[in-house]
Amino acid sequence: MRSILSYFIKYHVAVDVFIIAFFIFGIYGAMSLKSSFFPLTDSRNIQIAVTYPGASPQEVEEGIVLKIEDNLKGLEGIERVTSTSRENSGSIDVEIEKGRDVDFMLLEVKNAVDRVPSFPTGMEPLVVSKREAIRQTISFAISGDNVPLATLKQIGRQVENDLRAIEGISQIGISGYPQEEIEIALNENNLLAYDMTFSEVAQAVANANILVTGGNIKTSTEEYLIRANNRSYYGDELSNLVIRADASGRTVRLKDVAVIRDRFSETPNASFFNGNLSVNITITSTNTEDLISAAEKVKEYIEDFNQKYNNVQLSVLSDQSKTLDQRTQLLTENAVMGMILVLIFLSLFLNTRLAFWVAFG
Repeated sequence: MRSILSYFIKYHVAVDVFIIAFFIFGIYGAMSLKSSFFPLTDSRNIQIAVTYPGASPQEVEEGIVLKIEDNLKGLEGIERVTSTSRENSGSIDVEIEKGRDVDFMLLEVKNAVDRVPSFPTGMEPLVVSKREAIRQTISFAISGDNVPLATLKQIGRQVENDLRAIEGISQIGISGYPQEEIEIALNENNLLAYDMTFSEVAQAVANANILVTGGNIKTSTEEYLIRANNRSYYGDELSNLVIRADASGRTVRLKDVAVIRDRFSETPNASFFNGNLSVNITITSTNTEDLISAAEKVKEYIEDFNQKYNNVQLSVLSDQSKTLDQRTQLLTENAVMGMILVLIFLSLFLNTRLAFWVAFG
């Protein structure tokens, strides 16, 4: 220690170089830090999303969830497995032990899921993904005077696509409207005229509106996957669905016996802003994204959007960057005040120059 002090006393220029270097690298480190309320931590959770249209919670659990859980039991590196079964869907949360490589465990979980011999017919493909640690950044509402909810949803989807094109923004959620559904209203008189029953029409729609896999075909050089994709997502796509056909070529289509339209479900899921219907968009940030930078880009987009359109406006509901800026400003002010107090009190007993370097350190 004495030799180090002697060196710096003899070569005082080296001290200046070290101080300047610390100052420069400190500024660089502060500018490259990702802003966040809490320390950034890597996620240790893997989520398996299950979608089984028309199934009860018991069918989801017995036909899918329990089979996957059985295959996960013997997997090393898993700390806990929790699952939830709901109507039409379910989810399995896999918590990984500390110190394990989550990306490697993700592959192990996918392999375990693939080893399940069979799943129920009609189930949609499973989605196995790592659940990223996210934090809310900013949220805003899309609203306008007497603007229909369907129009607001379309605008919301367009706003979502615009925001996804901005660098540093990837996690976007839209809420404020019920689930969409296709309503098929059968006409009793038309059914009697064609001598058809309700169950016959329902069976024809269910058999035609499918999305299933049919296995694969292997050759010496390639492997072909067989998949039937005939699912309709809009009412007009179902209008020409053939319900019945005879040998003479006479056909009865769905539009002949029913009125098909797209509509929202009857669930009272709606949001309002200043007395008008609204659609809410929430932006969240991952560990690789900066909270303050993302919020500033969103606010710039909102300002530009409001200047272009008058009938529909974007209004900020919550902005976490303001709170973070206030905390950062308070911390900076306290640091400066503390340095000034140390400088004043040390100057009373020490040389002013020495007191400055002590306070600076």
